[in-house]
Amino acid sequence: MKTITFLKPSGLALFAVACLVFGCNNAPEDPTPWVPLFNEQNLNGWSVKGGNASYSIRDGAIVGTTVHDTPNTFLTTDVLYSDFILELEYKVDSTMNSGIQIRSNSLPWYRDGRVHGYQVEIDPSDRAWSAGIYEEARRGWLNPLGDNPEAQKAFRQGEWNHYRIEAIGDSIKTWINDVPASYLIDDYTYSGFIGLQVHSIPKDREAGTEVMWRNIRILTDSLEKYSRTSPLKPITTKNQLTLDEEKNGWKLLWDGQSTEGWRGARLDDFPEQGWKIENGVLTVLASGGAESAAGGDIVTVDTYGDFELKVDFMITEGANSGIKYYVDTDLNKGPGSSIGLEYQILDDARHPDAKLGNHEGSRTLASLYDLIQANTDKPVNPIGSWNHAHIISKENKVEHWLNGMKVLEYERKSPAYRKLVSESKYVTWPNFGEADKGHILLQDHGDEVSFRNIKIK
Repeated sequence: MKTITFLKPSGLALFAVACLVFGCNNAPEDPTPWVPLFNEQNLNGWSVKGGNASYSIRDGAIVGTTVHDTPNTFLTTDVLYSDFILELEYKVDSTMNSGIQIRSNSLPWYRDGRVHGYQVEIDPSDRAWSAGIYEEARRGWLNPLGDNPEAQKAFRQGEWNHYRIEAIGDSIKTWINDVPASYLIDDYTYSGFIGLQVHSIPKDREAGTEVMWRNIRILTDSLEKYSRTSPLKPITTKNQLTLDEEKNGWKLLWDGQSTEGWRGARLDDFPEQGWKIENGVLTVLASGGAESAAGGDIVTVDTYGDFELKVDFMITEGANSGIKYYVDTDLNKGPGSSIGLEYQILDDARHPDAKLGNHEGSRTLASLYDLIQANTDKPVNPIGSWNHAHIISKENKVEHWLNGMKVLEYERKSPAYRKLVSESKYVTWPNFGEADKGHILLQDHGDEVSFRNIKIK
């Protein structure tokens, strides 16, 4: 009788058999405590904003489909996020443009609720700026990829692509398929929703094209532990022109580090005291609240007629200051500030000037000082935060904007304007505010107020 001997299987052989029977996954388990933003079954926790493109679910992915005659459409999280790490995958039709909104908002006073904020681009075109950072409905391109060919080559046409997005403090970093793409330093917005964009299409473009997203997950805790280091040199927006600003003719009115282009309103040079420049911020120092009693007002060396002016400003508690335009420094050689039209800067809640003036409310923040009150529903960022002033003056038609909202408008030299002047503190100055050109002025009113990102066109 033949004897058959059974050999004891080795551990390696047992492992091989187990792999055949149960399957093997050699990839290490990801210990990151990710939280899914999409349950792969429905769109609970998401809302549609903007246009009328459609969103559906197919094979565990969100599918966005283009339609004609509608603006950009966004599927947005109902929860707002500030600091986070976000990962997701997407696949896009080669003819489409899309993006991932982060720290974005839809506010009734901003362009009738239009979605605006940072967008991590999805760009299957030959330009290949996927994972660059664009700012939807505001400043345009902040971190294009023209100088990052490795990231441009990382996009996979017709395949699933992976994004990692880290938004921590004023830093936004992106990766496309594990290739570093963008590194932006910008503090314009710190909180908002996450959104999936279906871009509008022209009538000559075929409707029904699709972009899909899946495996959408977020991390909001212990970010320092999981954050990655980027080898890229960061792009900083402070006191710099964006790509779109350069194209549209904007120029820096202050370079962020010197006094070039500015002088004292009653001096040939910049004041030796009362103002400081530090970390890209220009600050008038506190000196007891008196008007032009310390370093004094500063003005641009050049004069301007029609213009657009943008200035970021930050006030301290109870502070008073202003941005003046069409200033004639040869007027008012006596005490006080130089004469010009004024975009008021004020702590409305704490400074008594908010309740003064010949026209009710005309000395409040963003008002045309002593003449026209700013919209009382104006959006104001809190003390210690940056606010954004925008003044537009074209063919005597003037607008004041605050944080993206138009808060007043008027027409210089018109009968209505002259009537307001006749009822104000400026009645003693002939032809007040009617000069064809004048200096731009930052006011010393004895309170600490800071400025940056001073730009003009």
